[in-house]
Amino acid sequence: MHADRPFPSPAADDRCPCTSGSTFAECCGPILSGAPAPTAVQLMRSRYTAFVVGAAPYLLATWHPSTRPDRLDLDPSIRWRSLEIVRTERGGPLDREGLVEFAARYAADGERGVQRETSRFLREDRWRYVDAVD
Repeated sequence: MHADRPFPSPAADDRCPCTSGSTFAECCGPILSGAPAPTAVQLMRSRYTAFVVGAAPYLLATWHPSTRPDRLDLDPSIRWRSLEIVRTERGGPLDREGLVEFAARYAADGERGVQRETSRFLREDRWRYVDAVD
């Protein structure tokens, strides 16, 4: 992490923050740079990585227009630690919709926590996050 940047900046050969096991250059790096995510789960991984690295513009760009907020302020004191993909439904390269259930672990203010969510994704021109479902 750079002293003038509150979020980490992974190098191309670092392990991807999404905990896929691949390098950043092989996994989320190209998607954060504009390549379309081929599946809903890969979009979920890249969005998690965007939270890790503080890429709010990417998060807004990959949010479906019907549910996207006007702005997004990320808290640099939250340190995202790992992502576990729990379950997926549909969301493949030929699907139009998909669900991804995940658990994202974080640390904030000396405490550890986990965010669990089932996210809904739609593919029109590309995959986009829509919302969380119960």
